[in-house]
Amino acid sequence: MAPIEPHAAKLRIIHVFRAPLGGLFRHVVDLAAEQSARGHDVGMFFDANAFCPRVEAALARIPGGLRLGVAMTPIRRNPGPGDLVAMARFSAFLRRAAPDVVHGHGSKGGLYARLSAIAGPAGATRAYTPHGGSFNYRPGTAVNRAYMLAERALAPLTDVFLFESAYIAGRFDALVGARNGVRRIVANGLSPSEFFESKPNDDAADLLYVGELRAAKGIDTLLEAIARVGRARGLIPRAVLVGSGPDEAALGELAQRLGIGDFVAFAGQLPAHEAFKRGRTLVVPSRAESMPYIVLEAAAARMPMIATDVGGIPEIYGPYRHRLGRSDDPGDLQARIEAMLAKPEAERRAEAADLAGHVADRFSIQTMVNAVMAGYAEARARRRRPLGGAAAVASPN
Repeated sequence: MAPIEPHAAKLRIIHVFRAPLGGLFRHVVDLAAEQSARGHDVGMFFDANAFCPRVEAALARIPGGLRLGVAMTPIRRNPGPGDLVAMARFSAFLRRAAPDVVHGHGSKGGLYARLSAIAGPAGATRAYTPHGGSFNYRPGTAVNRAYMLAERALAPLTDVFLFESAYIAGRFDALVGARNGVRRIVANGLSPSEFFESKPNDDAADLLYVGELRAAKGIDTLLEAIARVGRARGLIPRAVLVGSGPDEAALGELAQRLGIGDFVAFAGQLPAHEAFKRGRTLVVPSRAESMPYIVLEAAAARMPMIATDVGGIPEIYGPYRHRLGRSDDPGDLQARIEAMLAKPEAERRAEAADLAGHVADRFSIQTMVNAVMAGYAEARARRRRPLGGAAAVASPN
């Protein structure tokens, strides 16, 4: 374990979130692992119903373990009476852990972390990373208005906002508008070992999707585009969908109705590096995203990719943003699939290598964690600063 620098304070940090799934869980584990490796004491609180061998294995990879412990209780996605019980248990966990920082991730984690300023022990810095969360709901809908009211009520209890993309920071400014607290944009990061050239299996499908099987991901648009390609070319491209989610059955039925059921395989959940071997081009047809890990991971693996111009994806693509397509548009996606299928393999790989180089220069775990720790330090310094006085900001580590 790397020691903490002499000028920097050792911190006790609790991460709270709902489900240990997807990019949010990966972000928390990466962050906790590096914080622990730097000598801080870390703990977690999350939904007991989602605990499984996969989660246990991920937590076991944290150097030195979670020294403040892991506490779990049932946590539902939507607000309800069960949140009162969960919040009481979370408050009890915080009293035992006595953290310096309580970091909430996602809508539910952000709720618990910030309410703990009232219901939990005093003195801790409250940090919040949305991970899309409530900001992914369509503006103007009833559910979006309800979540934005909650965000406005919770904002005064937030010491530091750690937005994972400039896009989400902009949504926050437009829909919430609160200006209190420290604000930083902290993009997700990758480790050096994730930069390699993925090679497809000999029997790999033409197209690959990796992620949750739910409406916001736009998989129905992908299926409609595949059917259009089949009608236009007289040959239906094969696709593999990797992941799980509430819309799996509905997507299977849609594939059958479109006449492509025999060409679309559902592979269940797989690690990204294993999933990448199943296809020759990754398709990310999302309607809403924040800073999706799957795009970063595919770019690092030099995998040819078709993605939509939504959320934080343009921030990942940077100078290659012109390659992105429209969301929720089967015709546009059809054209992009046909163009990709027609490209020589050398051109596809050269484009993928360009994007990999851009991502390697800008998205690292070290940079991500340094920015988080700097946000904690600035927020803690503000809390210590007397009225009319000044305080030195502790160096992040």
